[in-house]
Amino acid sequence: MAKRRGGKRGGNSGMPGGMNPMAMLQKMQQDMADAQEALETETVEVSVGGGAIKVVITGHQRIQSIEVNPDVIDTDDEEWVADLQDLMVAAVNQAIEQSQAMAAERMEKITGGMGNIPGLGGLLG
Repeated sequence: MAKRRGGKRGGNSGMPGGMNPMAMLQKMQQDMADAQEALETETVEVSVGGGAIKVVITGHQRIQSIEVNPDVIDTDDEEWVADLQDLMVAAVNQAIEQSQAMAAERMEKITGGMGNIPGLGGLLG
């Protein structure tokens, strides 16, 4: 009688690291939960207008602080209030974009390549 190679039928052959799809999904879910928790405290700092405005935002797109450097704002200019408002809008928008990019990068590290797992039919990719 010839010996069979390749392990048990219906096993996890072809799976990276020998993990079955369910175990991989569970690990990915835990990794994603951990990353979401970390993003709550990870921050991005954006400065615009030559340092006139600085915004600090978390990975959950929550503004932690907005600082205005009065030494850089020209209050002698009649339009200084409008300029300040424009700079604040630009700073907040840039901060949100960078925060979203940081969050997307963290999630991509976790889910990257998951669409190529045999048996999942590209459900994750």
